[in-house]
Amino acid sequence: MTSALPSEPAQARVDSWVWAVRLFKTRSAAATACRAGHVRVNGVPVKAAHALKHGDEIRVRVGGVERIVIVERLLTKRVGAAVAALCLIDKSPPPPDPLVVATLPQRDRGTGRPTKRERRETDRLLGREP
Repeated sequence: MTSALPSEPAQARVDSWVWAVRLFKTRSAAATACRAGHVRVNGVPVKAAHALKHGDEIRVRVGGVERIVIVERLLTKRVGAAVAALCLIDKSPPPPDPLVVATLPQRDRGTGRPTKRERRETDRLLGREP
């Protein structure tokens, strides 16, 4: 299986690496996320050209979900999903239970801030009663 891995480059840009291991669909989307501050390396927001090294922790916010990965191998070219899985260690927390998410109140977009009563009801549902 190791023969399927391409040779490891000396360095890799963070936008190129997160695209190569399939955290983003396109490299331009990865670069845009870096500019917006949604990509952090070792806890620090980075620009797209930041050089990665083996063992760096990358936190990426994609679609409202935070992914935490550790760089295992450097890549600059996009590879298959099976090979990409060998190049990172996924430390992301498990997604929330769908039943819990379904019970959370949903506000219509553009309706403004919740009233005091709505906030108290939400806190009561989440178990944060005073």
